[in-house]
Amino acid sequence: MTKYPFCTRLLGHAAIFTALLGSGLTVAQTETPPASNASTRLQAMEPDRTQLERRFESVGTLIEKSTAARQIESSGETAAIEKRNSAKEIYGQAKSAYSAGDLAKASSLLSAASKMMFEAARLAAPESVTAKKVETDYKNKLESVNALLSAQRRIATEKNNKESQASSHQVEALIADAERKASAGQYANARTILEQAYLLAKASISSMRSGDTLVRSLNFANKEEEYHYEIDRNETHKMLVKVLLEDKLGGEAVSPRVSEFLTSAGSLRGEAEAAAKRGDFEAGIKLLEQSTGELVKAIRSAGIYIPG
Repeated sequence: MTKYPFCTRLLGHAAIFTALLGSGLTVAQTETPPASNASTRLQAMEPDRTQLERRFESVGTLIEKSTAARQIESSGETAAIEKRNSAKEIYGQAKSAYSAGDLAKASSLLSAASKMMFEAARLAAPESVTAKKVETDYKNKLESVNALLSAQRRIATEKNNKESQASSHQVEALIADAERKASAGQYANARTILEQAYLLAKASISSMRSGDTLVRSLNFANKEEEYHYEIDRNETHKMLVKVLLEDKLGGEAVSPRVSEFLTSAGSLRGEAEAAAKRGDFEAGIKLLEQSTGELVKAIRSAGIYIPG
């Protein structure tokens, strides 16, 4: 027995416990009064009301106002939305339990509601939400580009503008490239290509308006309104330089000739804005047309066909 003191103690404790049971007494009765001990144990098991109230507030925010809640709403994922609805129901049950004074049940249900919300958030993960948005953006942009291309073709035919017809072919090629990327699931790349096609078509159409009936058909209310139209044309060509020219040149430096055109365009744009501030919108219009013309030269010098 001296070799196994631990076992000896266990056997001794078991014998004492058996004896207590046989005598009709409990272990608790040998230590403290029954009523006092039961009350102490119950208080120890119950969650603290203050902490529980704070948990109600945090879980309620998680379900209703958090980033996860907004993410679930915007995702459109049925499974995620259903789990969030389940979290709301469980949260309501937790409130009922709290009102009934069952703090332990309320605490357990709050934990279940939080877990349900985290599962819902995982189902509405940013990757899947972003992927769907990119695909939707691509499809919407494709519709816009096709509509603009149709208008470009019509105007180019009416004006028998060969340069515009050439740019139409470029837009068509860009659309075809974008559709190939989209078919492979590369919607982000496809969307970028469509942006190039959109700007090229828009710039082509706006360039065909110079000095003909298309200008007069716009029916500007005054010179200020026409000035703002020219600002938009200039901005379109600037953006076209950015997305088309940079893509074409890649990491290569811009040629001195292109750089010269861009510098001239920027200078003329600044003069136009200064004239507009003085209220001389007519001068501003002429300067903007010249600025846009320099941007057209920059684009053409890089081998991109555009009327102007």
